[in-house]
Order: sequence, then structure tokens, then C-alpha cells
Amino acid sequence: MNLEKLNKKISQCQRCELCKTRTNVVCGSGSDQSEIMFVGEAPGRKEDKAGLPFIGSAGKILDELIESIKIKKENVYIANIVKCRPPKNRDPKPEEVIMCKDWLNQQIAIIKPKLIVLLGRHSMDRFLPGQKISVDHGKPKRYNGKIYYPVYHPAATLYKRSLLEELQKDFQNIPKIIKEIKKEEKTEIAEV
Repeated sequence: MNLEKLNKKISQCQRCELCKTRTNVVCGSGSDQSEIMFVGEAPGRKEDKAGLPFIGSAGKILDELIESIKIKKENVYIANIVKCRPPKNRDPKPEEVIMCKDWLNQQIAIIKPKLIVLLGRHSMDRFLPGQKISVDHGKPKRYNGKIYYPVYHPAATLYKRSLLEELQKDFQNIPKIIKEIKKEEKTEIAEV
């Protein structure tokens, strides 16, 4: 299955109660050939209206961060752990995350990113349960054959400006991490 077909299926999802209050399903956006996949929490009001992830205030910050590491936004893939907006921007409920789990897993399987950047504690908890964003941000983690990189959610910097500097520093490491992953892959191929 390709990403376009998968996103069509996702857009018709009725698995949880969020389907009753959404305007649009927010599957994700970007390149299906991306080396980097950014995974956030859930769509906000603007995202729900447009059907696109990270287009509000947090999205502007994410855009600037991506540009700061000399990567074009269209060359990455951006998604969320939950594909529909929770009412009043509340946190996604555990059962909603579970209902969307397979959709995100399939997106990852199709895209095959080298690095999955986890934007915030909810995204981190989905892939690296038991970790703390305040302790583990900026530290790549290998889990189940994938490499995850937890960072603060861009929206957190809107409420606590001091986190922006931390987030910027963490983003500056992304190209280095990708370079290391590629070097590691070459070594693995050479060893075969």
C-alpha cells in the first residue's frame, strides 16, 4: 500500500469518538521518501479546519526550526499520534491513541524514516513509555529497530519561552544524528 491509499483509509476512520467532532482528519503531510519523520500529539483548531498538521502558531515555530537545519519542509514528513482534533484541544485519551496507533505504524512502515523526531511528551510516551521529556529531550533512543529523538513540542515554547533555546539546540543535532545513522548503515552493509 502507498501513502496516498493509506491516507484515504485514515480519512474515513470511525474507530473512536473523535470522528463525531472533527471537521477533517489530519493524516499528515510531506514526503513519503523522507529520512526524517516528525510526530506530534494531535491536530489543533486550525489543523482540523485545513486538514493539515502544524499550520498554527506551533507550526510556524516548527517551520523555522526545520529551516534552521537547512532542510526543506517538503522533504520531511509530519504527522500526529492522533489524527483527529480532541475537543477543546484537550490531551488525547489513551483509548484514542490506541485507536490511531495502527495508522501511524502503517505511515512509518511506508515512509521508513531513518529518524523519528518525537515532538513533546505525548508523542514520546507513545513510543518510549516511562521516559520524561524534561530529562530525555535531545537524546536519541534506539527502540524496536527504530531511532527516536524526543524534543520539546514547539507549542510548549509558546507558553514557556525559555524552552525555545533548548528546542533550537536539540534541532541542531538532527543533521548530525542522520549522518551517524547513515555511517552506521554503511558499516552494517560492509559487514554482511
